[in-house]
Amino acid sequence: MTFTYEALPMRVTFGPGRFAQLPQEAEQLGLRRLMVLSTPDQRALAEQAAALLGDTCAGVFTEARMHVPVEVADAARAAARDTGADGCVAIGGGSTVGLSKAIALTTGLPVICVPTTYAGSEMTPVWGLTEHGRKRTGRDRTVLPRSVLYDPELTLHLPVYMSVTSGFNAIAHAVEALYAPDASPIVSLMAEEGVRSLATALPVIATNPQNTEARTDALRGAWLCGACLGATTMSLHHKLCHILGGTFDLPHAPTHTVLLPYVTAFNLPGAPGADRALRRALATDDVPRYLARAAVELGTQPSLAELGLTRHDIDEITAQALAQPYANPRPVTEAALRSLLTDALNGDLAL
Repeated sequence: MTFTYEALPMRVTFGPGRFAQLPQEAEQLGLRRLMVLSTPDQRALAEQAAALLGDTCAGVFTEARMHVPVEVADAARAAARDTGADGCVAIGGGSTVGLSKAIALTTGLPVICVPTTYAGSEMTPVWGLTEHGRKRTGRDRTVLPRSVLYDPELTLHLPVYMSVTSGFNAIAHAVEALYAPDASPIVSLMAEEGVRSLATALPVIATNPQNTEARTDALRGAWLCGACLGATTMSLHHKLCHILGGTFDLPHAPTHTVLLPYVTAFNLPGAPGADRALRRALATDDVPRYLARAAVELGTQPSLAELGLTRHDIDEITAQALAQPYANPRPVTEAALRSLLTDALNGDLAL
């Protein structure tokens, strides 16, 4: 057996109460003027972070938005420059982490991430910016956080719907890593365990959101799934999600959740090893249908139509996806893509 696995440089601190160690983490990295980032909804948590940092906080920017619009990224970069920040603290989910990456991409400022969802973006060197209805993505190690503080206590009040959809978003990272062209046995082990952890924890969270053990398992699963995406090449699923988000402004995590079973149904016949790993992780003989029905049972939308997509949008999605194809275990033809999108639009697997 021969393979290549390249570990990404990052310091991870995991466990209940780790948020309180934010000042020590900043000191560990030699940072003296940190700008705290969040979405408007996470303002209170951002202000808690600012209070913890005290004089080390250079300012708070709470305008992070889904899909990282370029104008928001420009405003955040200007704020970092005007406050003389020597680093950023990104506290929240994928929107805030994405904004921190946009800042790091052009300024090189180091980032400390404090995730409050299960998106897993903090584990990847993948950045994205949306401008004029198109989402551009790329990979650059400059955007990797220097440090990640995982504190399950910060997720105890994450609404069940957001918990489930961000969890399925993370599962999508692991699924694509299992059939990526640069997959390795190490990544595959991480992916299978990450899927198993999330699939086990999410139903418990849906029933009892305050279950600390389930919250801890879900956060650990998100870490593993995000690390898988950080180590491998993205395929068709992520390509389609970037189009649906960047051009049609569909919500990021719910779009991943709805679309995943349909891309999985298309790709797994060309990836038998991935199929076997997912069957083990999910304890099922029908991975696509399991993913679709489990998500709906946990309260998510069953179809892209319920997220706002229409049949007329399929032409544009197909054109964009075929114009810049990703590595994929099966060839993506126009007919196959239209069929996949139509099924997802109707929610056929969730019936």
